[in-house]
Amino acid sequence: MCRSPPVGAIRESPYGSRKYRPETGKRKCERLTFRNSVTTAFEPERVLMPVKKSDLYSSIWASCDQLRGGMDASQYKDYVLFMLFIKYVSDKYADSDDFAPLVKIPRGASFRDMVALKGKSDIGDRINTEVIRPLIDANPKLASSDFPNFNDAAKLGEGPAMVTLLTNLIAIFEKPELDFSKNRAEHDDLLGDAYEYLMRHFATDSGKSKGQFYTPSEVSRVIAKVIGISGAKVAASTRAYDPTCGSGSLLLKVAAEARTRITLEGQEKDVTTAGLARMNMILHGFATATIMSGDTLADPKFKFSERMLKTYDYVVANPPFSDKAWSNGVDIDKDPYGRFSWGAPPPKQGDYAYLLHILRSMRPQAGKGACILPHGVLFRGNAEAVIREQLVRSGILKGVIGLPANLFYGTGIPACILVLDKENATARKGVFLIDASKGFIKDGAKNRLREQDIHKIVDTFLRQVEIPRYSRMIPLDEIADPRNDFNLNLPRYIDTSEPEDLQDIEGHLQGGIPVRDVDALGAYWKVMPKLREELFEDADRPGYCRLRVPAAEVKKSIFEHRQFLSFRKKVTALFEVWRSENEPQMLGFGKGGNPKQFIELLSEGLLASFEKAPLLDPYDLYQRLMELWMETMQDDAYLIATEGWLQGAQPREIVKVKNKDGKFVWPEEHDFLKGTRRFKSDLVPAALVVDRFLPAERDALTALDEAIASLEQKLEEQREEHGGEEGLLAEVVERDGDKIKISPKAVKDRLKAIAKDRDAKDERKVLQEYQALLDELAKNKAHSKTAKEDLDEKTSALYDRLTLADVQALVVQDKWLARLTQSVQSEMERVSQGLTTRVKVLAERYETPLPKLSERVNELEAKVSAHLAKMGFQL
Repeated sequence: MCRSPPVGAIRESPYGSRKYRPETGKRKCERLTFRNSVTTAFEPERVLMPVKKSDLYSSIWASCDQLRGGMDASQYKDYVLFMLFIKYVSDKYADSDDFAPLVKIPRGASFRDMVALKGKSDIGDRINTEVIRPLIDANPKLASSDFPNFNDAAKLGEGPAMVTLLTNLIAIFEKPELDFSKNRAEHDDLLGDAYEYLMRHFATDSGKSKGQFYTPSEVSRVIAKVIGISGAKVAASTRAYDPTCGSGSLLLKVAAEARTRITLEGQEKDVTTAGLARMNMILHGFATATIMSGDTLADPKFKFSERMLKTYDYVVANPPFSDKAWSNGVDIDKDPYGRFSWGAPPPKQGDYAYLLHILRSMRPQAGKGACILPHGVLFRGNAEAVIREQLVRSGILKGVIGLPANLFYGTGIPACILVLDKENATARKGVFLIDASKGFIKDGAKNRLREQDIHKIVDTFLRQVEIPRYSRMIPLDEIADPRNDFNLNLPRYIDTSEPEDLQDIEGHLQGGIPVRDVDALGAYWKVMPKLREELFEDADRPGYCRLRVPAAEVKKSIFEHRQFLSFRKKVTALFEVWRSENEPQMLGFGKGGNPKQFIELLSEGLLASFEKAPLLDPYDLYQRLMELWMETMQDDAYLIATEGWLQGAQPREIVKVKNKDGKFVWPEEHDFLKGTRRFKSDLVPAALVVDRFLPAERDALTALDEAIASLEQKLEEQREEHGGEEGLLAEVVERDGDKIKISPKAVKDRLKAIAKDRDAKDERKVLQEYQALLDELAKNKAHSKTAKEDLDEKTSALYDRLTLADVQALVVQDKWLARLTQSVQSEMERVSQGLTTRVKVLAERYETPLPKLSERVNELEAKVSAHLAKMGFQL
């Protein structure tokens, strides 16, 4: 296989697959998947565009679907993740004679050598002996248990079945878009992120008991931030430890927050999962990390001596919830490490056992940590209550963060994060509690923290801000009060329930809106006090009011009020200030830029700009920007960082791909030149170019398409009216089940047949009308086709003439900022609709008091009685 030259470091491109033909002795490119320009001639050695990260993920996951067969995700994940690992390290280091900075690939043990085994009858055994065994021998940190058995007939089938399966598996990772030879980027970790993406999906697919090897990245990010490592002075000597590290994702999030190289160590009971962690560390650039296998409680591997555990600057963990077998092999009464000096956890409830191990593993006087545990640790009694009291009295418990239910794979129970800090523990006077249980979004069968939820939790905890119904600093005296008795159940201290919408009996009886309900809208009246005066007036008795305007005019009265208009103006002005400050940052971002720093700069600036915005929640706007980033801006930023603005804007050629039925189809809808070859620009979609430079042509084409839709609707109406068995179009109707259709030829033939039939006058008239519609439709379709071709040609020509300023305007103004401007408007609309809806609800609720309702009922009863009397019935 020959490859195109590399295009850069960030978001590497999928290169066209090009095969060597021995019969000619020449290299010939048989298929080029992507091409940068639609106007240049075929150039085999042309530098290609990078694949989008989202495309890579979906491609890998679609490939994994082919392996399901008789295995569930907990089994086939081992094979897929190994293949991803060996492909990556082979692309990076297989041709090197030196020890690579991450891993050494012996000659004969690379992915290329696995490719040579495709179709061999002993492929499974040879992968084990010729690839995996030499890889283990050359890399002391890797172990046999890290890798699956490629000769396992029970999982992979026997004989030809195994050969076919493994051959197909290797072929999947031969795909050109999975060429990672130049992937390692200064500012991106494509393979490490892809590895985590796969583990997340495998955890989702693995079923109730198989999700232990992965902690949701959103929760990992919260932990990594609240322990404070990002604001601390760290160095290579700074050590972080996870005693139940799973696949290592939590440790890696801590390392990412450190923003410099630190030492990582972890232990994992399951040997296969420990292998995943070792490979994960290598893929993320932490080959020096030490991951050990074994039971942390019974046989801790990281210790200074046989009687002293090794201590760390930062300890994080997501141990198995309520482990019933934790005490196996543990001498609780004579624990050599002194972990149970505060008391022995229940034999069948291991949560506090892991917590005590974490506390002992934190550096004295300075260690910090965080642990995910089930919510029950906050309030369960007996032995756990004794330990919990000691924990609170010690001052080490800095805070508790309550999380939403159903976040974790393998369980739906709610969990919490215990934040631990030995620094200044003796001086600590309280425990900071956050109840974040209501901040999430549904994601399939699970719940997931949104970006705004993560940011709000972290901001609130680090700033120790008290927010009603969300967070509180609880003094130790209140926790120790006999009424609480060191019970930390969050609802005891934070009431997160929404205020009940009370029905006012007097209001229903006598009419009038309770003033207390209007007062409850105080946030609005603080910003728009005159609006309240113009909407409401006093009723005929104290404590009640009524609308000054008809209920139907409430929305108009609010939206047109000068103070409401002033509110919108202030919010718009805040956004315009942010825009003016950050648009130069967007335009200044370019090739070699750091996308992660880029979005952090934009998002943090937006959050700060709207912190004092009236009525709006700044975290809602932050979420809007982060959604835009995930959907669009992220791929754009990595493309610009790799290719630059102009090169990134050039279209790429799209080829047909096989669908699940084995047919070649276009993989998606494309923007322009819909001929035998199709092209698409990821950075500057054709719609943006058309909207800015060709609006007249766009509008003309839209008008034609609308005319076509109208004509097709009229034809449908004609078929429905006259297409029945006795209808005037019955002779030309062709039936296909419940559907009917009429071909133009059938109409012409029928008109010709009845041209001189005097009895067919009505039929002839309807057929002629139908024919006229068909002719008009054909004419419009012809015009539409010509207009589309003309628009495609003009659009294609424009791409070659786009200047740097053009591309930046299209992307920054028309693509990014236009969407964000719309989001700000939507948030203001949501606020105003909230006020409008509530005022109308109150007005309608108390509009008709009970006496009037009774009068109305009496009137209706009298009318019914009168009607019944006329019919001869008496009530």
